[in-house]
Amino acid sequence: MNRFRLPYHLVVEEGVFNDIPGAMKDVFPRLKKSKAILVTEENLKGIFQGTLDEIMHDFSRSELYLIQKADYDSAVALAKYITMNDITLVIGFGGGTVLDLAKFAAFVSKSQLLSLPTTLSNDSLASPVAVLGTEGRARKSFKCTIPDAIIIDVNVVKSAPDRQLLAGIGDTVSKYTALYDWKLAHEKNGDNVDDFAYMISQMAFDSVLYSENEELKSRDFIQRLTNALVMGGLAMEIAGSSRPSSGSEHLFCHALEEDFADLVNVPHGIATAMGSYPACIFQGRDTAKVEKIIKQYGIPVKPSLNKVTEEIFVKAWQGAAATRADRYTILSETDLSDARLKEIYRQMEEKF
Repeated sequence: MNRFRLPYHLVVEEGVFNDIPGAMKDVFPRLKKSKAILVTEENLKGIFQGTLDEIMHDFSRSELYLIQKADYDSAVALAKYITMNDITLVIGFGGGTVLDLAKFAAFVSKSQLLSLPTTLSNDSLASPVAVLGTEGRARKSFKCTIPDAIIIDVNVVKSAPDRQLLAGIGDTVSKYTALYDWKLAHEKNGDNVDDFAYMISQMAFDSVLYSENEELKSRDFIQRLTNALVMGGLAMEIAGSSRPSSGSEHLFCHALEEDFADLVNVPHGIATAMGSYPACIFQGRDTAKVEKIIKQYGIPVKPSLNKVTEEIFVKAWQGAAATRADRYTILSETDLSDARLKEIYRQMEEKF
């Protein structure tokens, strides 16, 4: 049985970044006295200078660390810096790339981790996986720790571009096909399915599917999307793998990221949503639920809008299974001929 841990805190409030130690004092009463490192990137420093100054004021023994690259070597270098300087608290402030690097560095250095997302673009804010660049390939997933606490300031998330929030919804859409692939892997390949993790991931998808609130920047929707993304991350922690949140649709996304990074620039969550529609077809299922969410929120999954040409679309799907060769999905047994993929591409161009 997999042994897992859960965050001590999940706080979603307006203005909470103004007093983070106060929001966590019931569990970490001496948190503000920790020797801390605040990890972010240069462009966020320019946008959120006042917020970062406030956080560093609250953590008087803190220093700012600006990452240059979100790759494995940079994460290891940060972990070394943390251990050499006796730092006990890592604070990740940013989007998925910053949070992934902070997670892995905290995991390697055995430090406490506080996640402060500035956007809700994917489930990296709570997942036990860090996706980092590596030498010789675009990105690779590494197992790591989940945060000790996740603090989300609604006012900060509201300032994020709509496209990033749409990517977060898209990452939740992908649970629909990922869960089917997980059950398929159990039936055909003997993979273990954790029922509790499966249920939580299903709940994450349903919370978005059955939401009637279409106001992306409303507090209610930000709370709902946060819960969905956190549930996706915790489902992975409970299962001991990314299977509750990652199936054939993610393999398509990985193929785009690894093989066509110089040609397309699609946010992770939008790429997985783009992959969920074809994956549904491959699985022989009704696409209505996936279509409902995509159209309700206007997630931009039309391939050509993201510079995904017909040729790239076909090659990405045909090379998708190879990105995670040990993972059994519908791609292990479906027709990925040029003709079929071109027809699906045409459907998506017309439908979305």
